[in-house]
Amino acid sequence: MHLKDIRSQTQAMILRVISLAALLSFHGTGAIRVGHVSTYVDFVQTHRPSGEYMFEFDGDEQFYVDLDKKETVWHLPEFIHAFNFDAWRGIADIVMAKKNLNILIQRSNHTRATNEPPEVAVFPKEPVELGQPNTLICHVDKFFPPVLNVTWLHNGQTVTKGIAESIFLPSTKFRFHKFHYLTFIPTAEDVYDCKVEHWGLDQPLLQHWEAQEPIEMPETMETVVCALGLVVGVAGIITGTIMLKTRRLDSPWVQRSR
Repeated sequence: MHLKDIRSQTQAMILRVISLAALLSFHGTGAIRVGHVSTYVDFVQTHRPSGEYMFEFDGDEQFYVDLDKKETVWHLPEFIHAFNFDAWRGIADIVMAKKNLNILIQRSNHTRATNEPPEVAVFPKEPVELGQPNTLICHVDKFFPPVLNVTWLHNGQTVTKGIAESIFLPSTKFRFHKFHYLTFIPTAEDVYDCKVEHWGLDQPLLQHWEAQEPIEMPETMETVVCALGLVVGVAGIITGTIMLKTRRLDSPWVQRSR
């Protein structure tokens, strides 16, 4: 991305809300209920990834077209048997968009688009239990353009196994977000970092994560707390007994012996 006008062209192609029936072929009868929204996103650029074509349904990634393998990859299994989408439809749109991009480059001044740095958060998929398998999620959000490099670090060493990632997904204000995943077994000694590199950052951003152990109370402190609890409990019983006797003596229904 080196053209100011390219960004405008990219933004114009993002988040075009259309009817799902217009692009998907139905098998049998049925329709999308009112209130559901299908959104498709396609973009092309001069850097890798050179393009992307994907569909969302109610904010969830429905499928995308693998431009290298030229096939449709479904992420919402419930739609696989209900609809059919020919990957070549998406490929044709990408080819046309690339032609338009080349024409725009030839007719425009070469100026660099504004880089929007990402926001990064790391969190576990499930509540953490030491020694139990889990998945760390690195969410990179609100960045532009969609050119990103993410690396997982385990105790400072690069991790190459047990990792996965999503495609670029539309975020707010014509920006993008993306998920990176790491399967791991949490221990008290291990630390993890999600290293993010983007043109909007002056240097790589490291988002740190480590298992938080429960705070153990010292034995002497436990003894003091137990003693205080016992004292408070006994005091409460004594106070209640005194108040009960006082009320009984003051009651007009109690006959006093002479």
